[in-house]
Amino acid sequence: VQLQASGGGSVQPGGSLRLSCAASGFAFERLSVGWFRQTPGNEREGIACVGESGDDTYYEESVKGRFTVSRDNAKNTVYLQMDSLKPEDTAVYYCATASGYGYGAICLTLEPGHGSWGQGTLVTVSS
Repeated sequence: VQLQASGGGSVQPGGSLRLSCAASGFAFERLSVGWFRQTPGNEREGIACVGESGDDTYYEESVKGRFTVSRDNAKNTVYLQMDSLKPEDTAVYYCATASGYGYGAICLTLEPGHGSWGQGTLVTVSS
């Protein structure tokens, strides 16, 4: 599976952005997908993950109620709607997937070097 993340940019605090993760290759609809973010000096962390059908989701505590992960299997795309953005949301955002991982496992255990990762997209939240 090849993934391509897009949609990053600069936004003021309180603003919104929607990231997209377009997939090609292996049967995308059979895979859970996750969004991760990383800031300099810190490990990449899973923040929002979605199951194969889109019905099951996991959110890291700091983004609950502000971010929404969804997918459109007909378009082989997963989205991350980010609302009420804060300066601490500034990071490089990545999408990733791996065969045999459930949505929770992707967010909590998937690490770079395993599975398939898209290139990062930078989100900057600043006034």
